[in-house]
Amino acid sequence: MKKIILYSISLGLAGLLLVLIIAMIISGNIENAGIVFLLFFALLAFGFSGYKILSGLVFTTMIFAGVSAALYYPHLFTYVGDFKLTALIIPLIQIIMFGMGTSMSLKDFALVFKTPKGVIIGVSAQLLIMPLVGFALAKLSDFPSEIAAGIVLIGCSPSGVASNVMAYLAKANLALSITITSIATLLAPFLTPLLMKLLAGEFIEINVLDMMWSITKMIILPIGAGLLFNKLFTTKLLDRAMPIVSMLAIGVIITVITAAGRDSLLDIGGVLMLIVLVHNLFGYSLGYGFAKAFKMSERDARTIALEVGMQNGGLASGIANSLGKIATMGLAPAVFGPLMNITGSILASYWHKRPADISLEDSTD
Repeated sequence: MKKIILYSISLGLAGLLLVLIIAMIISGNIENAGIVFLLFFALLAFGFSGYKILSGLVFTTMIFAGVSAALYYPHLFTYVGDFKLTALIIPLIQIIMFGMGTSMSLKDFALVFKTPKGVIIGVSAQLLIMPLVGFALAKLSDFPSEIAAGIVLIGCSPSGVASNVMAYLAKANLALSITITSIATLLAPFLTPLLMKLLAGEFIEINVLDMMWSITKMIILPIGAGLLFNKLFTTKLLDRAMPIVSMLAIGVIITVITAAGRDSLLDIGGVLMLIVLVHNLFGYSLGYGFAKAFKMSERDARTIALEVGMQNGGLASGIANSLGKIATMGLAPAVFGPLMNITGSILASYWHKRPADISLEDSTD
């Protein structure tokens, strides 16, 4: 009971700080609100952690705290001495992918051969919907070419582990979700560069072979190492640690990108957030509709909706960094990540309260 009161007080204080933030915005004093924003998000995260229904938003809230810190104090997240912090992005992506590999086994791919319909439809939906919607939004945005290319890039990236978490929370088909994520991720070194050449070639120059090798280093090699580690060693400590390490890595990546692209983000941040949100919501709705058009079960349609709408923003950031365009091309992925976690949590909570009729025969059963 005492803990619940403490969490409630924390949320109450966060509410008071929100009022103060709004007052500072209205009075034109927003440039001095850095500490207030950080305290607001810290109290909000602590308060959310005390309630099961809200606990899924703790990570996203902390991401917003990191973004706020990067916007107000960018010098803290750009260099440490002479070391440029953007150099951490690719190694952090590799750690995340290694963690993904340690959580996988060959059994994750058995569903492809057992009942391929759901996997084929899910992967096809992801490869068709998000790249094309991203291209359309990039054309409509009238952003500078490298920032517009970042919108296409997030659409051409595969889904990530976040979609699996949301599928679990939504009581969707977790096995199908994991399989689609795994297949889409392993196809990324080949298909992402080709899609980028086709759809983003008018915005920036794309060297397909160089991008293929960059993505292979970020995905195939670390996942392969993780799979091998999982086969040779069994350690519960690693199983518990890797999700936390991955979340911390994603937080660092988003914060560093925000600091690197702060000036551009301040110029176009509101419009970019709107475009990225539209991209994300179209992914959910069109993914769900695509699955239903092929007469997928409700449970599988929800799974595919989450797989299509939730992309691997970390990988997209790593690609942008490998091209030397993290402060421009990396902005859309950095914005997409926190927003998709919020919308994904809301959608997963909604579906959790309205479970699909799993007594009906699913296409993956």
